Amino acid sequence: MKNWVLLRGLTREARHWDAFPALLEQRLPVGDRVVALDLPGNGRLWREASPWSVERLVDALRTQLLAQGHRPPYVLVALSLGGMVAMEWALQAREELDACILVNTSAAGLSPFWQRMQPRCYPVLLRSLLPGPAAARERAVYALTSTRAPDAAVLRQWVDYAESHPVSTTNALRQLVAAARFRAPAQLPVPALVLASRGDRLVAPECSRAIARAWKLPLREHPTAGHDLPLDDPAWIVEQIARCWPEHFVRP
Repeated sequence: MKNWVLLRGLTREARHWDAFPALLEQRLPVGDRVVALDLPGNGRLWREASPWSVERLVDALRTQLLAQGHRPPYVLVALSLGGMVAMEWALQAREELDACILVNTSAAGLSPFWQRMQPRCYPVLLRSLLPGPAAARERAVYALTSTRAPDAAVLRQWVDYAESHPVSTTNALRQLVAAARFRAPAQLPVPALVLASRGDRLVAPECSRAIARAWKLPLREHPTAGHDLPLDDPAWIVEQIARCWPEHFVRP
């Protein structure tokens, strides 16, 4: 039995995975579980202080899993800042992990800052750090992170998340600093798959290519999706993981 642990990125929460957890769970053997965690400061943990470092984020998430009764082995499916957490987790506690799926992520030491966070996204990120109407902020984030046409139902959900579990300016800044400071380890001591979106306007796809080159990992690139690949094409992610590790999946 495995626990498939889902890790989101900057200021996003477990509910932002939307349809992906159910799609993944449908393909897993009986007994495997999908667990979507919130980073401290996000989602159900919005009242907590976000750590200033990825290392501390790993500590918090490992503690959270054990408190919920979820024991290793874990497979981490990790997007953006979540991918940095997954890389650090593999370094700190390799014995807990069966594998990592790194989605649209990056690391200093492998990619320059202007690829890790493309300059076109700076105005949106600045607005996301400032107080203001949740609807305008979420529309801007959607436009930056998805290549899909605007979806009113999804935007209503995102606004509800932002209003019910607001991420503070301080916590958003702490997460941004943690991501900026994260440096790639010398090696990744667990099996891993790298997924990238060629339409990513937030993190350049070259960052994922650099990770795959550095550690000789398999790389799959979605031809059209944006940074929020689980929103744009969740079924594609499940299919890529199943192709890489068919022994962990049941036939569709």
